[in-house]
Amino acid sequence: MTHALPGYVCPEDETRADARTAPWCCPVCGGPWDLDFTPDPAGPLTPDGGPPSLWRYGGALPLPGAFSVTMSEGRTPLVPLGERIHAKLDFLMPTLSFKDRGAVMLAELARRLGPERVVADSSGNAGTAVAAYCARAGLTCEVFVPEGTSTKKTDQMRAHGASVRVVPGGREAAALAARAEADLPGVFYASHVFNPYFLHGTKTYVYEVWEELGGRLPDTLVLPVGNGTLLLGAALAVRELAARGVRPPQLIAVQAEAVAPLASAFCAGAEDATPVPELPTLAEGIAIPAPPRARQILAAVRASGGTFLTVTEPALRAAQRDLARRGLFVEPTAAACWAAVGPLSPADPLKGRTAVVPLCGAGAKAGLPE
Repeated sequence: MTHALPGYVCPEDETRADARTAPWCCPVCGGPWDLDFTPDPAGPLTPDGGPPSLWRYGGALPLPGAFSVTMSEGRTPLVPLGERIHAKLDFLMPTLSFKDRGAVMLAELARRLGPERVVADSSGNAGTAVAAYCARAGLTCEVFVPEGTSTKKTDQMRAHGASVRVVPGGREAAALAARAEADLPGVFYASHVFNPYFLHGTKTYVYEVWEELGGRLPDTLVLPVGNGTLLLGAALAVRELAARGVRPPQLIAVQAEAVAPLASAFCAGAEDATPVPELPTLAEGIAIPAPPRARQILAAVRASGGTFLTVTEPALRAAQRDLARRGLFVEPTAAACWAAVGPLSPADPLKGRTAVVPLCGAGAKAGLPE
């Protein structure tokens, strides 16, 4: 039923393309696609029925008709971390990270398009999620990772049947290598950055928060930002729920101080980010020196009345250990938001407001750094 797929539109120059035949990026500017899709605000969301997965929000998702790719992802618990802060435990997803939300959408899309093989690039979590859901969909998969990627994550990719190509250099080098393969015939590029179907998967994070809080959203959504896939998905959901009469929250974006191009641009009042050096950081999942969707991320945070915060390496270590002492063992990237707004933060950035923070990846994937 690929004839019913929503098409792509470039947010920069409004170039449009059919999702069945489109290149992986806008052929005019080379930027990422958005999706020509807006759910009907009067349509049913079916939160009280439907499958036990994120597909329960089918009324807000862009893949029409019956789906076959799922591992009952989504519906992760929301637990209190304090008087005003809840944590959403997305590290309890099937592959132990929130990336399952977008990966299941890309795998279902690829299954419908029928490519010869799927390629992806990742510093770890997105690659493991794409590998797992491609295995579920019966698709051949290859993941490009930067050297130094956790062997626990690459072992997980291989266990799912994906081939793993280790690329010398950092995260950007792995992305460039994957994009070179993406231009070949018969290849579907399962990019969690360039393909907008991924964002329509991550937006279910906010739909679940809305449902778990009884049909409302908190004052603030605190979100870690590298490529911005969770934040931009959250912004999509906030707009869609606002059309249904739900009060929108502020978005607080968190970056590691070592690699913070977006935070720097926000503080400077810039509309776009300037690339920064790819320095080492414990928060490897958000260490993106040149985010392709930087303009959209900055605009989304500003439109919400939110802000950017940065966290140091010692703060990441301390926050990871503090969460573990509360029974929640997550990887350092997943501790970034708690480092920014939790009790160990140097100030009170929430200023009395309620907030939800995502715990995005399991500590078993990365261990406990010294």
